[in-house]
Amino acid sequence: MAGWLPLLLCVFFSTGLSTRQLALAGAASSSKVVTSLPGFPGRLPFHLETGYVEVDEVNGAEMFYYFVESEAGGEDAPFLLWLTGGDRCSVLSGLALEIGPFRFVIEPYSGTVPRLKINPYSWTKVANILFVDSPVGAGFSFSRQQQGYNVGEVSTSLQLHEFLIKWFTDHPKFLANPLYIGGESTAGKIVPFIAQKVSEGVEARRRPLLNLKGYLVGNPGTGEIIDESSRAPFAHGFGIISDQLYETIVGHCQGEDYRKPTNALCAQALGTFNNLLSEVYGAQILYDNCGLASAEPRTEIGDLTGSGGEILSLGAVTEMEKTIINLPDRPTLGCITYGAYLSYFWANDELTREALGIKEDTVDEWVRCHSGDMPYTTDIKSSIKYHWNVTTNGYRALVYSGDHDIIVTHLGTQSWVRSLGFPIVDDWRAWHLHGQSVGFTITYSNNMTFATIKGGGHTAPEYEPERCFAMFTRWILNRPL
Repeated sequence: MAGWLPLLLCVFFSTGLSTRQLALAGAASSSKVVTSLPGFPGRLPFHLETGYVEVDEVNGAEMFYYFVESEAGGEDAPFLLWLTGGDRCSVLSGLALEIGPFRFVIEPYSGTVPRLKINPYSWTKVANILFVDSPVGAGFSFSRQQQGYNVGEVSTSLQLHEFLIKWFTDHPKFLANPLYIGGESTAGKIVPFIAQKVSEGVEARRRPLLNLKGYLVGNPGTGEIIDESSRAPFAHGFGIISDQLYETIVGHCQGEDYRKPTNALCAQALGTFNNLLSEVYGAQILYDNCGLASAEPRTEIGDLTGSGGEILSLGAVTEMEKTIINLPDRPTLGCITYGAYLSYFWANDELTREALGIKEDTVDEWVRCHSGDMPYTTDIKSSIKYHWNVTTNGYRALVYSGDHDIIVTHLGTQSWVRSLGFPIVDDWRAWHLHGQSVGFTITYSNNMTFATIKGGGHTAPEYEPERCFAMFTRWILNRPL
């Protein structure tokens, strides 16, 4: 063994690598078992592992992950890769606000680390879930070279495929578990693309061989105009816009790009439409208009205003609130976004970073979602063909919609699902929980199920956790909704 040392040193120094670079190269893939978390009393009652996987060797880009083992146990428990949408939104949103094993205790922020509680409707009760901060630059994922942040939908999807290959190579005991890819919102664009890439790897017998079974997407964007054009009939049906305005939009916006209309009458009508739409909370139209609790740098620490510009009487600003530069305006305690607000204090606390094993000098300040401050190419113009490709190859698919979301409406999603042209095998019907209908569902011959969640918003499990848990459990275990 000693005889190899001079040769190794010769190779290392001939490449011009510094001692620091060698250390970083050796730590490109790392993991840590987390047994306790700040804000949670005692030992965690679930198995949590965190870590990094290098996805861009040239630029030193690494994606951070949280992995929670199925609380049900069993070697055949489903395995789910979970992604969050938005502009580089951290997957902590999915972990702590939606489907993960803990949630924030909603109480006024006092300057100490926010408290955590168990989520009784965590999807980890039936599945292993690998939550990944993606793309690079989201959450705690980082790049040592600035160029590593210059990614897009296609490159991120390929990086996530490589991430899976490396992660399963390091965790071979999960290779036999049924694998599903999942995500919501804009992540819905890349989920079927990743599923197709994984399926191609399966067909090519690439090692390690992943046991892909299907995918699921919630209120998913597609890149198609239907994502925008379906908002008008949705808003009309809910009484947000008048008959006259709806008729004007229908009459003058046919064939128009709703994002950049060229018809003057269409553009004028859509301007009025957007003004009316700003009066409701788009993620769940029945909720108070609280904003999305996304980060934007503030010029004045004390500027705590509501979405309508009103001053919020919320008490003194804490020292921690003054410290976080990209902290969103503080919502009122009753707003759905308060949990997202608390996430800034939890994730930026030094005790949290130490517990999670966050690498030093990688992410100066954690933000829940970015706001266009890093390049990102939207180069998947339409994801619909990938839905068709994957399902026709025999893989299962669940497409679900919170039925009170106007960001990506159930009407638009229903429309493109129908456009795939597959025969119906289980026609439109209600699905139930506790003897009551909690949504409606339809299943097609290509193993695709579409379902609505009554009362659900843009991130449906955040608004209706019990109903979404029932839906997920039944579907992932191959039971009818």
